[in-house]
Amino acid sequence: MIKKQWLPSLLFAFFVSSCGKKSSLEVVKTFPGYPSSSGIEKINKDYYIIGDDAKNILILDSSLLKKDSISLYPFSKQRMPKSIKADLESIMKLNDNQLLILGSGSASPYRNAGWLVNVRQREKQFIHLDTFYHRFSQNGIQDVNIEGACIVQNKWLLANRGHAGYPHNYLIVTKPYFWQQQQAAPIEKISIGQPSGDSSFRGISGLAYAKNSDQLLMSVSTEATNSTTADGDIGKSYIWIIQNITSKLGWQAINPNKIIDLNQIDARFKGQKIESIHIDEETKSSLKILLVADNDNGVSTVFVLMLIKE
Repeated sequence: MIKKQWLPSLLFAFFVSSCGKKSSLEVVKTFPGYPSSSGIEKINKDYYIIGDDAKNILILDSSLLKKDSISLYPFSKQRMPKSIKADLESIMKLNDNQLLILGSGSASPYRNAGWLVNVRQREKQFIHLDTFYHRFSQNGIQDVNIEGACIVQNKWLLANRGHAGYPHNYLIVTKPYFWQQQQAAPIEKISIGQPSGDSSFRGISGLAYAKNSDQLLMSVSTEATNSTTADGDIGKSYIWIIQNITSKLGWQAINPNKIIDLNQIDARFKGQKIESIHIDEETKSSLKILLVADNDNGVSTVFVLMLIKE
């Protein structure tokens, strides 16, 4: 039996970063024709958005105007049925031409898969991830639900989101191109702590790495659900920040250094379930961030946030 390692009672201070008084929400754009946005990434000047039940990738130009799309599944309707949807939750840039898209793994077989997409040549390769995802239970992860991915130096990080019935968020550290050696690729898990004094479980929904400042940013949301597959009432969304992340990738547990309540930055975040985070630009004083929201109503929303560093 694998011994589970639990975080001790968290004593780190839960606070709303004072940068909320300085940071600002610059743009809000809705896309009624594209459902359930769950991930966003940028290649060259274009943004690529995936939806957990969408049949295609939405492409936006630098002004966040709809430019094109790339078909993934041959459905006549835009939304795939929940029973067979791929639940694509993570998207990551591999190079200037290629994206990696991952299903959540929360239900077999449809969600144990992903895509390699060459956006320039519009070529797609379907990837089976059953072997890799099945190994998570051997490493003490009871419920698989991959919701974010990013690259930190030569390590690849995945975010496994918990829920009220299984209140545990994990970072999974593995190697590049792990799907090519699914049985042998390393799987190291790091527990991510919850703020003390809050009864609502907060689940990680996306990852982004700020290279210049060595910070891991996580989009985090609350949803009243006791499983990895059911939807629930939407609560608040946050950005959590872990500083000096490269020195912590060998740790067993990490608490976020900063917690930013998005509602306190702008009231337009109220009722929005933030599903993913992308760092568009980083300067010495600020981060330009794009966030996408899925409110289970078939509409996707993109937010452009200017986050001032402390």
